[in-house]
This record gives sequence, C-alpha cells and structure tokens, in this order.
Amino acid sequence: MRAAAGVGLYFTGNGAVFAALLPWYPLLVERLGLSSWQFGLVVACFAVGSLLSSALPAALIARFGAHRVVIGGTVMLGVAASATAWSVNGVMMAICLLLLGCCDAIVDVAQNVVGISVQERSGRTILSSMHALWSLGGLVSGAAATAAASASFDMRVWLALIGFAAVIITIAGRRLIGGYASPRRVADSDADPDSGSGADPDSGSEAGGPADSDRHGRGGHGRGGAAGRSKRAILFAALPLAIVAICGAAVEDIANNWAGLAAVEFADVPAASAGIAFSIVIGSQCLGRFSGDLLVTRFGAGRIARLGGGLIALGGIGVVVAQEPVLLLVSMGALGFGSATLVPGALGAAARLPGVGRAGGVTLVNWLMRVGYLGTSPLVGVVATGAGLRWGLGILVLVGALTMIFANRLGVRRD
Repeated sequence: MRAAAGVGLYFTGNGAVFAALLPWYPLLVERLGLSSWQFGLVVACFAVGSLLSSALPAALIARFGAHRVVIGGTVMLGVAASATAWSVNGVMMAICLLLLGCCDAIVDVAQNVVGISVQERSGRTILSSMHALWSLGGLVSGAAATAAASASFDMRVWLALIGFAAVIITIAGRRLIGGYASPRRVADSDADPDSGSGADPDSGSEAGGPADSDRHGRGGHGRGGAAGRSKRAILFAALPLAIVAICGAAVEDIANNWAGLAAVEFADVPAASAGIAFSIVIGSQCLGRFSGDLLVTRFGAGRIARLGGGLIALGGIGVVVAQEPVLLLVSMGALGFGSATLVPGALGAAARLPGVGRAGGVTLVNWLMRVGYLGTSPLVGVVATGAGLRWGLGILVLVGALTMIFANRLGVRRD
C-alpha cells in the first residue's frame, strides 16, 4: 500500500536524524572540554526539550495539519542536529539539543497520528511496522555515522547531509501518501462533522471525513462531549496507556545506557565487543515490530503486550543471573522482542481515548511516556551504586510485571 509505505518513510527519516548525531558525541566532548557530569547535563537537555514541547504537537497539527508538521519538523530537526556540530561550548550544545528534543517530540506525535489514520482507514494494523522502520532508520544511520567518524569525515558536513536526506525522504513519503489520509484536521476528529471545520487538502491524517465521523458516532458527542469530560477522567484513562509506553521506552533506555556495561561486568564480554548486547536488543525489537502487526491483528494488542511483559520479566531475570555470554545475549533478545509492540500499541490506543481527539490523546500519552522514562537510567544508577548493577537491572523484572498488569488497557475504544 502506497500510503503505508509513505508513513514508513516518515518514520525512517525521523529515526535517522538523531541517530546520526550520537556517534559524534565523543568528539564533541573532547572538542568542548566537557567533564562527565557536564556532558550528562548537556545531553539531558534533549529529554527536557521533548517535555517542554508538551501541548505544542496538538496545537501545531490543528493549525497546519499533521503532514506539514512532519515535514516542517523534520527540517527543524536537521537544522538543530547540524547546529549541534557547530557548538563552541556546552551551553550552545545544550540549546541545540533542547531544540532537537522539542522538534523530535512534535514530529513523533505527528507521524504517529498519520500512521494511526492510515491504519484506521485501511483496516490493517501497521503501526508496529512503522516503529520498526524507525528503529531500522536509526540503526542504519548510526552505523553509517560511526563509519564516517572513524574515517575522520567532517561532522558538520555529515550531519547537514543526513538532515537534507531526511527531508527528501519525508517529502517522498508525503507524495506516496497523497490524499489518502488528508481530509480533516486531527484537532477536529472529535468535532461535529457539521461544525464547519471543512477540509484541508494537506491538513494531515487526523480524522477520517464523514464516514469516519459516522463510524465513531461523533454527532452525539462533538465538542460538547469533549468539554464535558473532566480532565481528571481523561488523565486516568491515559495513565495506564502511558505506563505501558513507559515500560517499552524503559527497555530501550536501559539497552542504550547499560547493555554494554552489563555484558562486560556480568559475562566477561570484551569491552570492544560489548556493543553486541545493545545491537541484539534493538535488532530483536526491530524484528518484533515487523512481526507485531500480524500478531496484534491475530491475537489482539492486549494479549501480545501481556506476552511481551512476560518476555521482559524473563529477560530481566536472565540478565541479572547471567554468568556467561549466551544466557545474557538470549535474555537481551527477549527484552527487545518483548518490548517491540508496547509503544506503538499504547499510542494507537491513545488515539482512541474519548473526549480528547486523536492528536490530543497521542500527545498526552507521548508526553507522559517521556516524563516517565526520563528517570529510568538515574534509578538504575542509584540502585547500582548502592547495591550493584545486577540489582539495578532488576528493574527490568518490575517493568515486565507492570506491562502484564496494564496490558489489557490497550483495547480502549471510543465512546
């Protein structure tokens, strides 16, 4: 399907931009003379930026449409990543990463809104595959950037090229989608079809026109239904979905920051080869996302998420007790595969939350997810400092248990 391929290009381009910057961090640290704690504060600005974006995605989508937000946001992502390479001190780098995080969160919501709209209109589950393409884009871009850095390629030129390529990929995706998912704005997805919001030929993927309005029964809810629903009730409905999303993101965060160290400390893997642990988590997650759509269609999002939680818990136990590479790496694979469908499943369910609209639901859960997993690595570090890394990574067992408890909430339906 052309529309699904176009959405896939959105996700691929987005995944490539930030991953292209990561391998250059050591060079930036050396060039700017940053200490470890200074670097930690600087890179934390990316997460802070994503949190500060808060209400921006839904507002921008309502004003310009999801497609334009994806394309414009990707341009800004490329500019921010390229500007980071020109940093002359830690403050400038922090500001660039703050902007990068803000733009990334906005594009993330907008591209998920597009994917959800295409998914609903086609009647096929595609969101897990879209997130798999994001992972694949990041893997390919990160590997290429690593090779470029090793070959002493100019960092500023490289990041500018990747930013430009990501914009071209995104525009190509827009052309493939065409008018398939563009009849109405996301912010109007819960509005009365007769409210006069009208159509915008490029306004994005938020709602599905008259047929979509009939299917969701919006005539009886409209803006009055959204206004009548208390913020507290909406938050309570979104919180379980956010917990599932946090669990999926926490596995990624732990893989990014702790998998290599665990391989060295637990299983005596040579430091030069420790990156294989991270690669296995991300690779198995990518595989799980590609197969996730078929599994979710066949068995339901809740069942697959519950199974994923079990795999995360078992993988966490395996990592904690591992004494040799085989058990450790198999456990890492279980973590990646188990977490594969959690974030796309939670965001897909968020789009169906009553009373907030598709963009509002995705924005809310996405923001809560980013707030939640922001503390994952610090928590692991605090526990590891006091009791050892094995106890610190024991949080993975808790992550798996929480996933199983809240997995059934992924079956949320609109009123």
